[in-house]
Amino acid sequence: MNNKTVAIVAYLTIIGWVIAYLSYKKSSEKSSLVKYHLGQALGVFLVSLVLSILSAVILSIIPSLGILSYVISLISLVLMLLGVITASNEVERPVPLVGGMFEGKFNF
Repeated sequence: MNNKTVAIVAYLTIIGWVIAYLSYKKSSEKSSLVKYHLGQALGVFLVSLVLSILSAVILSIIPSLGILSYVISLISLVLMLLGVITASNEVERPVPLVGGMFEGKFNF
């Protein structure tokens, strides 16, 4: 796989992230594009996990806020799609809203 494809696969699912990470680790030339998007994708997955846990806690307390889980899922999906678009353009730009928190935090 080329660098652009590996960067896109990193955003698809957590399994896609693992595949992209393993592909990055075994490659002889370490691409800064793939490294950057691996960090961004991991950050999006972590934020998505935290938001899902928070929505589950809120829904257990106030069940009438059922629409909240759909909105949180939609936010996570939009962030992943924006990451895929940025990776497909081969640009090292952070994902909106949460990408700045994860720039340079992960050492691959």
